[in-house]
Amino acid sequence: MPINQPLNKPTSKLTLVIVIFSLTTCLPAQDGQQAAGRVYHDKNFNNQYDTGEPLLSGIRVSNGESIVTTDSTGSYELAISDDTILFVIKPQGWRTPVNEDQIPQFYYIHKPAGSPVGYRFKGVSPTGPLPKSVDFPLYPQQEPDNFKAIMFADPQPRNQQEVDYVIREVVEEIIGTDAAFGVTLGDIMFNNLDLFGPQNQGIALIGIPWYNVIGNHDNNAEAPSDELSDETFERIYGPAYYSFDYGQAHFVVLDNVEWYHDKAGKKMNYRGGLGKRQMTFLTNDLADVPAEKLVVLLMHIPLLSTREKSKIFRLIEQRPFTLSVSGHQHYQRHLYLDKEDDWQGKTPHHHVINVTAGGSWWSGMKRYGGAPHAYSRDGTPNGYSIVTFDGNQYAFQYKAAGKPASYQMHISAPAELSSTAEPIKVYANVFAGSTRTHLTAVLRNNKGTLKTLKVKHAPDQRDPDLVALAEAEDQLRTTLGKQVTWSKMSQPIPAHHLWAIELPDGLKPGVYAIQVTAVQPDGTRHTGLRTLRVVEK
Repeated sequence: MPINQPLNKPTSKLTLVIVIFSLTTCLPAQDGQQAAGRVYHDKNFNNQYDTGEPLLSGIRVSNGESIVTTDSTGSYELAISDDTILFVIKPQGWRTPVNEDQIPQFYYIHKPAGSPVGYRFKGVSPTGPLPKSVDFPLYPQQEPDNFKAIMFADPQPRNQQEVDYVIREVVEEIIGTDAAFGVTLGDIMFNNLDLFGPQNQGIALIGIPWYNVIGNHDNNAEAPSDELSDETFERIYGPAYYSFDYGQAHFVVLDNVEWYHDKAGKKMNYRGGLGKRQMTFLTNDLADVPAEKLVVLLMHIPLLSTREKSKIFRLIEQRPFTLSVSGHQHYQRHLYLDKEDDWQGKTPHHHVINVTAGGSWWSGMKRYGGAPHAYSRDGTPNGYSIVTFDGNQYAFQYKAAGKPASYQMHISAPAELSSTAEPIKVYANVFAGSTRTHLTAVLRNNKGTLKTLKVKHAPDQRDPDLVALAEAEDQLRTTLGKQVTWSKMSQPIPAHHLWAIELPDGLKPGVYAIQVTAVQPDGTRHTGLRTLRVVEK
C-alpha cells in the first residue's frame, strides 16, 4: 500500500515541532466497519511504527468525509466502507513520505476486492483485510512563512512523444527550483492513463514533492458512476480530493470533475461538480482552519463552472484570505469574482485560470528542437506559474516555457507604416494581465520620448499576430497535405488581457519604438518594446 512505499529522507536538518493535544472524535461506522491507527514521528525512516517513536496528537485524519484528530496517544478511529481511502492531513511543520516519483504518500487505500474489472487502464489491486492499525508516518521539517510553489495545468500528453515535450519543454528548466512543492492542476494525461508513470518519472527530476489534481481526461471512461471514475488515478496518486498545510497557507485539492449519465441514461459525460460527500469533507475541513490562514482551493474546472460554486462561496467568503486556482480552459485569466458572480464577501475573490503546460494540446508547427510552438488559444505561450506565498499573502508570476522571466507580453505592430496612412492601432497582449492591470505606452525615437499613446483595454478582440499565424499555418497545411507532421493549431479566441494602443497620424519617416509598461496589482512592473519603421509614400 502507498504508506509502505519507499520514502526519501529529508536533506534538511530536522526540527522538533510541539503539537497541541486533543481528543479523538468517534463516529458511527459505515457498513459496520471501523478503522483505527496512529500518527507518529518516524525517527528512523523505516516507514513503520517502532516502539518508542513519538506519537503525535492533534493531527487530523479523514475518510474522505469525516475528519477526526488524534488523541494524546496519537490514535484515531474512523468509519469506513469497502471503498475508502484514509488519509492524514499534513500539518504545518511536518512532511509526509514521498515515493520515488516525489508523489506524497499520505494515504491508505482500503478496497478489499480492488477496482472493478473490465477497465482499459488498471485500477487498484485487491488490498485484502483491513490492517489492525493503519498508521501514518510524519517527519518534521522547517516551513518558513515565505515560500514558493510551482503550478501548471493541463500538460495533457496523448503519447510518449508529447510526454517528452512536457519534460523537455517545461520540466527541464524547473529542475533545481527552490520551490517547496509543485502542483499539476488536472488533465495530467490526454486519456492514455498508461502514461502517468513516464511523466511522473520526468517531473520527479524537479526534486520537490508534487501534488496532483484530477482532470476530465484523467478519468476511467468506462466507469458507470462518478464514484468509480477515479480508479486508475487513485492507484497512482491516492485520493482525488484532500488537503494539507504549508507555512501559513491551507491547500485544498478538489475533484470537481463530476462523471454522470446523460438524459438518456446511457452515455457518460462530465460536468463541474463536487458531490455531497466531498462538500461534507470541505465543510468539515475548513471548520478547523483558523481565519488568519490563507485558504487555497486547487481544482481543474474553473470555480464558476462548478455546480456547488455558491455553496463553496458561502464557506469561504467571510474569510479574509482566500484564493482559488484551476486549469482546463487552455488560456490564462485572472478573475476577481464579486456580487455579479454570487460572491458576497467584502472584497472580490481572486480566481486564477492557470496557464497550461501544453498550451493548446501541443498543437502548431514544430520549432527548432522538435516541439510545437503550443500557443494557448489567447496567445499566451505555454508555461507555468511560480506562486510566492508570504504568510497569508501571495503573488503570481507567469513563466513562459523556454523564455526569459522578463517575457511577459507580446506587442503586435506592423514592421512598416506609411507616413500618409490613417492612424492605426497596435495591440499589447499582456499574458498575465487582468482588469486590475494598469497599462501605459509611449512612442520613442532616437532623441527620446515623443508622445504618450492612448491605451484601451480590448478583451473582446483576438491577438492579431496569433490570428495571422493560424491563417498561415492553415494555408501551409493545405499545401503540404499528408506531409504535415504537426497537430492543427487551435483557433484563436479573444484575449481578456489584450490592450489596443492608438498610434498618432502624421509621423515623420524614421524608426520608432513603442514601449509598453504594465503594472500588476501587486506592484510588479513589466515592460515590452516593439519597433516600427515609417516610410515616405
